[in-house]
Amino acid sequence: MRKLLTYEVLLFCTVFLVSCTAGKVSPLDKEGVRWAEWFDIVPDAHGGESLVVMSPYDGTSDTLKVSSPMTKFICMSSSYIAYLDAFGEDSLVVGVSGIDYISDPDILERYKNGKVFDVGYDSNPDYERILSLSPDLLICYMVSSVEPPFLSKLRSLGIPVLVIYEHLENHPLARAEYVKLFGYLTGKEEPAEEAFTEVERRYLAVRDSVKGRTPSKALLNIPYGDQWYIPGGDNYMSVIIQDAGGEVLGAVQGETSSSVISMEKAFVMSQEADYWLNTGWCDTKEQLLSVDPMFRRFPVQRIYNNTLRVTPGGGNDFWESGAFRADLILEDLAAIFGGEADPSSFNYYREVR
Repeated sequence: MRKLLTYEVLLFCTVFLVSCTAGKVSPLDKEGVRWAEWFDIVPDAHGGESLVVMSPYDGTSDTLKVSSPMTKFICMSSSYIAYLDAFGEDSLVVGVSGIDYISDPDILERYKNGKVFDVGYDSNPDYERILSLSPDLLICYMVSSVEPPFLSKLRSLGIPVLVIYEHLENHPLARAEYVKLFGYLTGKEEPAEEAFTEVERRYLAVRDSVKGRTPSKALLNIPYGDQWYIPGGDNYMSVIIQDAGGEVLGAVQGETSSSVISMEKAFVMSQEADYWLNTGWCDTKEQLLSVDPMFRRFPVQRIYNNTLRVTPGGGNDFWESGAFRADLILEDLAAIFGGEADPSSFNYYREVR
Protein backbone atom coordinates (compact mmCIF):
# COMPACT_ATOMS: atom_id res chain seq x y z
CA MET A 1 0.00 0.00 0.00
CA ARG A 2 1.35 3.38 -0.90
CA LYS A 3 1.32 5.61 2.12
CA LEU A 4 0.48 9.30 1.74
CA LEU A 5 4.02 10.69 1.92
CA THR A 6 5.55 7.72 0.14
CA TYR A 7 3.19 8.12 -2.78
CA GLU A 8 3.79 11.85 -3.10
CA VAL A 9 7.54 11.42 -3.04
CA LEU A 10 7.18 8.63 -5.61
CA LEU A 11 5.07 10.89 -7.77
CA PHE A 12 7.46 13.80 -7.75
CA CYS A 13 10.78 11.92 -7.61
CA THR A 14 10.50 8.84 -9.82
CA VAL A 15 8.22 10.15 -12.54
CA PHE A 16 11.26 11.67 -14.25
CA LEU A 17 11.95 8.20 -15.62
CA VAL A 18 9.03 8.61 -17.99
CA SER A 19 9.54 10.88 -20.98
CA CYS A 20 6.97 12.47 -23.22
CA THR A 21 6.34 11.17 -26.70
CA ALA A 22 5.84 13.81 -29.36
CA GLY A 23 3.54 13.64 -32.33
CA LYS A 24 0.93 11.32 -30.81
CA VAL A 25 -2.53 10.90 -32.23
CA SER A 26 -5.11 12.75 -30.16
CA PRO A 27 -6.70 10.39 -27.60
CA LEU A 28 -10.13 11.50 -28.79
CA ASP A 29 -9.30 10.15 -32.25
CA LYS A 30 -8.47 6.70 -30.91
CA GLU A 31 -10.61 3.73 -29.99
CA GLY A 32 -10.02 1.28 -27.17
CA VAL A 33 -7.31 2.50 -24.80
CA ARG A 34 -7.07 6.18 -25.69
CA TRP A 35 -5.04 7.97 -23.02
CA ALA A 36 -2.87 5.47 -21.16
CA GLU A 37 0.69 4.86 -22.34
CA TRP A 38 1.67 1.84 -20.30
CA PHE A 39 -1.03 -0.70 -21.09
CA ASP A 40 -3.17 -1.69 -24.02
CA ILE A 41 -5.83 -4.27 -24.85
CA VAL A 42 -5.10 -5.71 -28.27
CA PRO A 43 -6.60 -8.34 -30.60
CA ASP A 44 -4.88 -11.70 -30.41
CA ALA A 45 -4.37 -14.47 -32.94
CA HIS A 46 -7.44 -16.36 -31.75
CA GLY A 47 -10.00 -13.64 -32.34
CA GLY A 48 -10.06 -12.49 -28.75
CA GLU A 49 -8.12 -9.85 -26.86
CA SER A 50 -5.02 -9.81 -24.70
CA LEU A 51 -3.78 -7.37 -22.11
CA VAL A 52 -0.34 -5.91 -22.75
CA VAL A 53 1.45 -4.00 -19.99
CA MET A 54 4.55 -2.01 -20.94
CA SER A 55 7.29 -0.99 -18.55
CA PRO A 56 8.19 2.72 -18.67
CA TYR A 57 11.55 1.85 -17.16
CA ASP A 58 13.08 -0.49 -19.73
CA GLY A 59 10.50 -0.90 -22.51
CA THR A 60 9.78 -4.56 -21.78
CA SER A 61 6.20 -5.82 -21.89
CA ASP A 62 4.05 -8.55 -20.37
CA THR A 63 1.08 -10.08 -22.18
CA LEU A 64 -1.81 -11.66 -20.32
CA LYS A 65 -4.66 -13.59 -21.91
CA VAL A 66 -7.70 -13.99 -19.64
CA SER A 67 -9.80 -16.97 -20.69
CA SER A 68 -12.40 -16.58 -17.91
CA PRO A 69 -13.19 -13.71 -15.54
CA MET A 70 -10.97 -13.43 -12.50
CA THR A 71 -12.76 -13.30 -9.17
CA LYS A 72 -10.09 -13.01 -6.44
CA PHE A 73 -7.58 -10.17 -6.30
CA ILE A 74 -4.88 -9.04 -3.93
CA CYS A 75 -4.31 -5.31 -4.42
CA MET A 76 -0.98 -3.87 -3.33
CA SER A 77 -2.21 -0.31 -3.98
CA SER A 78 -5.47 1.23 -2.83
CA SER A 79 -6.01 2.80 -6.26
CA TYR A 80 -6.65 -0.69 -7.67
CA ILE A 81 -9.58 -1.02 -5.30
CA ALA A 82 -11.00 2.21 -6.68
CA TYR A 83 -10.89 0.90 -10.25
CA LEU A 84 -12.81 -2.22 -9.27
CA ASP A 85 -15.27 -0.17 -7.23
CA ALA A 86 -15.91 2.07 -10.25
CA PHE A 87 -17.98 -0.69 -11.85
CA GLY A 88 -19.18 -2.37 -8.67
CA GLU A 89 -16.64 -5.18 -8.34
CA ASP A 90 -14.60 -4.26 -5.25
CA SER A 91 -16.09 -7.35 -3.60
CA LEU A 92 -13.55 -9.33 -5.64
CA VAL A 93 -10.74 -8.00 -3.43
CA VAL A 94 -9.58 -10.61 -0.90
CA GLY A 95 -6.27 -9.05 0.16
CA VAL A 96 -4.83 -5.56 0.55
CA SER A 97 -1.55 -3.96 1.56
CA GLY A 98 -1.98 -1.74 4.60
CA ILE A 99 -5.61 -1.72 5.69
CA ASP A 100 -5.06 1.46 7.74
CA TYR A 101 -4.40 3.39 4.52
CA ILE A 102 -7.58 2.35 2.72
CA SER A 103 -10.66 4.57 2.38
CA ASP A 104 -13.15 2.28 0.61
CA PRO A 105 -15.91 1.63 3.20
CA ASP A 106 -16.92 -1.73 1.73
CA ILE A 107 -13.37 -3.03 1.96
CA LEU A 108 -13.09 -1.81 5.55
CA GLU A 109 -16.36 -3.52 6.45
CA ARG A 110 -15.31 -6.77 4.78
CA TYR A 111 -11.99 -6.60 6.62
CA LYS A 112 -13.85 -6.37 9.93
CA ASN A 113 -15.92 -9.39 8.92
CA GLY A 114 -12.90 -11.49 8.00
CA LYS A 115 -13.50 -11.44 4.24
CA VAL A 116 -10.54 -9.21 3.34
CA PHE A 117 -7.06 -9.65 4.80
CA ASP A 118 -4.01 -7.43 5.14
CA VAL A 119 -1.06 -9.13 3.42
CA GLY A 120 1.61 -6.65 4.51
CA TYR A 121 3.91 -4.49 2.42
CA ASP A 122 6.29 -5.40 -0.35
CA SER A 123 9.18 -5.01 2.10
CA ASN A 124 7.65 -7.56 4.46
CA PRO A 125 4.76 -9.49 2.87
CA ASP A 126 2.84 -12.21 4.66
CA TYR A 127 3.56 -15.06 2.25
CA GLU A 128 1.51 -17.58 4.23
CA ARG A 129 -1.53 -15.33 4.12
CA ILE A 130 -1.11 -14.69 0.41
CA LEU A 131 -0.87 -18.43 -0.28
CA SER A 132 -3.95 -19.13 1.85
CA LEU A 133 -6.02 -16.64 -0.15
CA SER A 134 -5.23 -18.39 -3.47
CA PRO A 135 -5.71 -15.21 -5.53
CA ASP A 136 -6.36 -15.32 -9.25
CA LEU A 137 -3.97 -12.38 -9.43
CA LEU A 138 -1.82 -10.22 -7.17
CA ILE A 139 -1.53 -6.75 -8.69
CA CYS A 140 1.34 -4.49 -7.70
CA TYR A 141 3.66 -1.73 -8.89
CA MET A 142 7.41 -1.14 -9.15
CA VAL A 143 9.42 2.01 -8.52
CA SER A 144 12.42 1.08 -10.68
CA SER A 145 13.44 -1.38 -13.38
CA VAL A 146 14.91 -3.68 -10.72
CA GLU A 147 12.34 -6.25 -9.69
CA PRO A 148 11.98 -6.35 -5.89
CA PRO A 149 12.78 -9.72 -4.25
CA PHE A 150 9.24 -10.26 -3.02
CA LEU A 151 7.95 -10.56 -6.60
CA SER A 152 10.42 -13.31 -7.43
CA LYS A 153 9.45 -15.06 -4.22
CA LEU A 154 5.75 -14.84 -5.03
CA ARG A 155 6.28 -16.27 -8.49
CA SER A 156 8.34 -19.12 -7.06
CA LEU A 157 5.39 -19.92 -4.80
CA GLY A 158 3.06 -20.09 -7.80
CA ILE A 159 1.24 -16.81 -7.13
CA PRO A 160 0.16 -15.08 -10.38
CA VAL A 161 1.53 -11.54 -10.38
CA LEU A 162 0.78 -8.54 -12.59
CA VAL A 163 2.87 -5.36 -12.35
CA ILE A 164 1.18 -2.20 -13.65
CA TYR A 165 2.38 1.38 -13.93
CA GLU A 166 -0.65 3.59 -13.48
CA HIS A 167 1.30 5.71 -10.98
CA LEU A 168 3.68 6.76 -13.78
CA GLU A 169 1.00 7.95 -16.19
CA ASN A 170 1.17 11.72 -16.50
CA HIS A 171 -2.29 12.57 -17.80
CA PRO A 172 -5.13 12.32 -15.27
CA LEU A 173 -7.38 10.58 -17.80
CA ALA A 174 -4.60 8.09 -18.53
CA ARG A 175 -4.67 7.08 -14.88
CA ALA A 176 -8.43 6.92 -14.87
CA GLU A 177 -8.37 4.70 -17.95
CA TYR A 178 -6.84 1.84 -15.95
CA VAL A 179 -10.40 0.99 -15.02
CA LYS A 180 -10.48 -0.70 -18.46
CA LEU A 181 -7.60 -2.96 -17.45
CA PHE A 182 -9.61 -4.14 -14.47
CA GLY A 183 -12.69 -4.48 -16.65
CA TYR A 184 -10.75 -6.82 -18.91
CA LEU A 185 -9.48 -8.93 -15.99
CA THR A 186 -13.00 -9.37 -14.59
CA GLY A 187 -14.88 -9.81 -17.85
CA LYS A 188 -16.67 -6.50 -17.23
CA GLU A 189 -15.31 -4.55 -20.17
CA GLU A 190 -18.59 -2.81 -20.97
CA PRO A 191 -19.38 -1.38 -17.51
CA ALA A 192 -15.72 -0.39 -17.11
CA GLU A 193 -15.83 1.43 -20.44
CA GLU A 194 -19.05 3.17 -19.44
CA ALA A 195 -17.56 4.26 -16.12
CA PHE A 196 -14.48 5.68 -17.81
CA THR A 197 -16.45 7.42 -20.55
CA GLU A 198 -18.47 9.31 -17.94
CA VAL A 199 -15.35 10.44 -16.08
CA GLU A 200 -13.76 11.46 -19.39
CA ARG A 201 -16.88 13.41 -20.43
CA ARG A 202 -17.07 15.28 -17.15
CA TYR A 203 -13.33 16.00 -17.09
CA LEU A 204 -13.25 17.40 -20.60
CA ALA A 205 -16.36 19.49 -19.95
CA VAL A 206 -14.72 21.16 -16.94
CA ARG A 207 -11.45 21.60 -18.83
CA ASP A 208 -13.24 23.24 -21.74
CA SER A 209 -15.28 25.49 -19.47
CA VAL A 210 -12.19 27.21 -18.06
CA LYS A 211 -10.42 27.80 -21.36
CA GLY A 212 -9.72 31.48 -21.88
CA ARG A 213 -9.25 32.27 -18.21
CA THR A 214 -6.06 34.00 -17.17
CA PRO A 215 -4.21 31.18 -15.41
CA SER A 216 -4.08 31.36 -11.64
CA LYS A 217 -0.54 30.99 -10.36
CA ALA A 218 -0.03 28.23 -7.80
CA LEU A 219 2.80 27.50 -5.41
CA LEU A 220 2.91 23.76 -4.85
CA ASN A 221 3.93 21.56 -1.93
CA ILE A 222 6.12 22.12 1.13
CA PRO A 223 9.62 20.84 1.84
CA TYR A 224 10.00 17.10 2.24
CA GLY A 225 13.04 16.67 4.42
CA ASP A 226 15.39 19.34 3.17
CA GLN A 227 14.10 19.39 -0.40
CA TRP A 228 11.15 21.22 -1.95
CA TYR A 229 9.95 19.45 -5.09
CA ILE A 230 8.19 21.22 -7.94
CA PRO A 231 6.72 18.89 -10.60
CA GLY A 232 7.66 19.37 -14.24
CA GLY A 233 5.20 21.02 -16.59
CA ASP A 234 4.13 17.67 -18.09
CA ASN A 235 3.82 15.93 -14.72
CA TYR A 236 0.43 14.57 -13.61
CA MET A 237 -0.12 17.30 -11.02
CA SER A 238 0.91 20.10 -13.35
CA VAL A 239 -1.37 18.76 -16.09
CA ILE A 240 -4.46 18.63 -13.91
CA ILE A 241 -3.74 22.10 -12.52
CA GLN A 242 -3.30 23.46 -16.05
CA ASP A 243 -6.56 21.83 -17.15
CA ALA A 244 -8.30 23.49 -14.20
CA GLY A 245 -7.10 26.94 -15.24
CA GLY A 246 -3.94 27.15 -13.17
CA GLU A 247 -0.19 27.36 -13.61
CA VAL A 248 2.40 25.69 -11.38
CA LEU A 249 5.08 28.21 -10.50
CA GLY A 250 8.57 26.90 -11.18
CA ALA A 251 7.40 23.97 -13.32
CA VAL A 252 9.81 23.31 -16.18
CA GLN A 253 7.75 23.05 -19.33
CA GLY A 254 8.23 19.92 -21.42
CA GLU A 255 9.53 17.96 -18.43
CA THR A 256 7.90 15.30 -16.29
CA SER A 257 10.74 15.27 -13.81
CA SER A 258 10.58 17.28 -10.62
CA SER A 259 13.03 20.03 -9.84
CA VAL A 260 14.21 21.00 -6.39
CA ILE A 261 13.99 24.59 -5.21
CA SER A 262 15.36 26.33 -2.16
CA MET A 263 13.28 27.95 0.56
CA GLU A 264 14.49 31.29 -0.74
CA LYS A 265 13.21 30.47 -4.23
CA ALA A 266 9.88 29.36 -2.78
CA PHE A 267 9.64 32.68 -0.94
CA VAL A 268 10.20 34.58 -4.18
CA MET A 269 7.54 32.50 -5.95
CA SER A 270 5.11 33.08 -3.10
CA GLN A 271 5.17 36.80 -3.95
CA GLU A 272 3.39 36.12 -7.25
CA ALA A 273 1.31 33.11 -6.20
CA ASP A 274 -2.46 33.42 -6.19
CA TYR A 275 -2.79 30.09 -4.39
CA TRP A 276 -0.73 27.64 -2.38
CA LEU A 277 -1.73 24.02 -2.93
CA ASN A 278 -0.96 20.55 -1.56
CA THR A 279 0.67 21.46 1.73
CA GLY A 280 1.55 17.91 2.78
CA TRP A 281 0.46 17.02 6.29
CA CYS A 282 -0.33 20.65 7.14
CA ASP A 283 -4.05 21.40 7.26
CA THR A 284 -3.74 24.62 9.29
CA LYS A 285 -1.54 27.70 9.03
CA GLU A 286 -0.26 26.94 12.51
CA GLN A 287 1.00 23.57 11.28
CA LEU A 288 2.69 25.26 8.33
CA LEU A 289 4.54 27.59 10.71
CA SER A 290 5.70 24.58 12.72
CA VAL A 291 7.42 23.31 9.55
CA ASP A 292 9.28 26.58 9.04
CA PRO A 293 8.65 29.96 10.72
CA MET A 294 9.68 31.61 7.43
CA PHE A 295 6.24 30.69 6.08
CA ARG A 296 4.95 33.65 8.11
CA ARG A 297 6.57 35.86 5.47
CA PHE A 298 4.78 34.14 2.57
CA PRO A 299 2.09 36.61 1.45
CA VAL A 300 -0.17 34.07 -0.29
CA GLN A 301 -3.31 33.66 1.80
CA ARG A 302 -5.48 31.35 -0.28
CA ILE A 303 -4.19 27.92 0.72
CA TYR A 304 -5.79 24.56 -0.06
CA ASN A 305 -4.71 21.01 0.67
CA ASN A 306 -5.78 17.74 -0.95
CA THR A 307 -6.42 16.05 2.39
CA LEU A 308 -10.17 16.29 2.84
CA ARG A 309 -10.50 12.49 2.88
CA VAL A 310 -7.64 11.14 4.96
CA THR A 311 -7.93 7.92 6.96
CA PRO A 312 -7.03 7.78 10.68
CA GLY A 313 -3.96 5.77 9.68
CA GLY A 314 -2.74 8.40 7.23
CA GLY A 315 -4.06 7.12 3.90
CA ASN A 316 -5.44 9.69 1.48
CA ASP A 317 -8.42 9.03 -0.76
CA PHE A 318 -7.01 11.62 -3.18
CA TRP A 319 -4.61 8.87 -4.27
CA GLU A 320 -7.20 6.08 -3.96
CA SER A 321 -10.54 6.98 -5.55
CA GLY A 322 -8.94 10.09 -7.02
CA ALA A 323 -6.83 7.92 -9.31
CA PHE A 324 -10.08 7.14 -11.13
CA ARG A 325 -12.18 10.23 -10.37
CA ALA A 326 -9.95 12.76 -12.12
CA ASP A 327 -13.08 14.71 -12.95
CA LEU A 328 -13.84 15.37 -9.29
CA ILE A 329 -10.31 16.56 -8.58
CA LEU A 330 -10.56 18.85 -11.58
CA GLU A 331 -13.88 20.23 -10.34
CA ASP A 332 -12.28 21.17 -7.02
CA LEU A 333 -9.33 22.89 -8.64
CA ALA A 334 -11.45 24.72 -11.22
CA ALA A 335 -13.67 26.06 -8.44
CA ILE A 336 -10.63 27.19 -6.46
CA PHE A 337 -9.03 28.97 -9.41
CA GLY A 338 -12.33 30.46 -10.49
CA GLY A 339 -12.86 32.16 -7.15
CA GLU A 340 -15.94 30.02 -6.60
CA ALA A 341 -14.50 27.87 -3.85
CA ASP A 342 -17.15 26.51 -1.52
CA PRO A 343 -15.31 24.14 0.84
CA SER A 344 -18.57 22.38 1.67
CA SER A 345 -18.82 21.18 -1.93
CA PHE A 346 -15.22 20.00 -2.32
CA ASN A 347 -14.49 16.38 -3.17
CA TYR A 348 -10.85 16.10 -2.14
CA TYR A 349 -9.61 19.57 -1.16
CA ARG A 350 -9.95 21.57 2.04
CA GLU A 351 -9.07 25.13 2.92
CA VAL A 352 -6.03 25.62 5.12
CA ARG A 353 -6.92 28.22 7.74
